[in-house]
Amino acid sequence: MRRRRRQLACVLSSLALVLMGAAPARPSVVDGDTFILGVDRIRLWGVDAPEGRQVCQDGRGQAYRCGDMARDQLKALIGDQPVDCRQRDRDQYGRSVAQCRAGGVDLGEAMVRLGWAVEYRTFSYGAYVAVEAQAKAARRGLWAGTFESPSAYRADERAEVRAAATSPPSVSCVIKGNINAKGRRIFH
Repeated sequence: MRRRRRQLACVLSSLALVLMGAAPARPSVVDGDTFILGVDRIRLWGVDAPEGRQVCQDGRGQAYRCGDMARDQLKALIGDQPVDCRQRDRDQYGRSVAQCRAGGVDLGEAMVRLGWAVEYRTFSYGAYVAVEAQAKAARRGLWAGTFESPSAYRADERAEVRAAATSPPSVSCVIKGNINAKGRRIFH
C-alpha cells in the first residue's frame, strides 16, 4: 500500500510537470544534496553530502565546515544552468528523491566524483561505487582529510537531542520563575 502511494505520487508529480509545460528550472541550493526547484524540495538520489553544520578535518588536521563546502560545490556545478530532474522516489520528509542533471552532467555522480558527497549505498545499489573509489584514491574533497559519514553525523545529532530531552535539569540551575496574574511566565 505504501509503495503504491509512492508510485502514485511519482506519477502525479511527473504529470504535473508535463501539464505545466515545465522546462528545466534553476534551483535554490539548500545543502550538498538538497535544493528547491520551483515549489519542490529535491534530494539528489543515491548520494549523501555533509550536513550544513557538519565540521570535518582537512589533510593538515584543521577543522572546516565541510557541509558548507559541499553546498558551495553543488552551487558551482549547477551555475546558471537549468536543472532537469527525474523523480525516483519520495523520502520520509516528503522530498522528491531524483536523479538530476545540469548541462547534461549527473549532479549526484559529479558530487561523488569530486569528493563532496558519498554514495548512499542503501538507496543507490552501487551506482556510484567506481567514482567514489576514484575520489577516495585521489583524495578529493572530503577524502583529503577525515570526516564522519553524513548519515552517522545525523544519527549522532538525533541521539544528542534525545539525551538532552530526557536528562534531568542541573541542580546548579539558578533560574527561578513565576506566572503573573495575566498568565505570563516570568523568569529571574
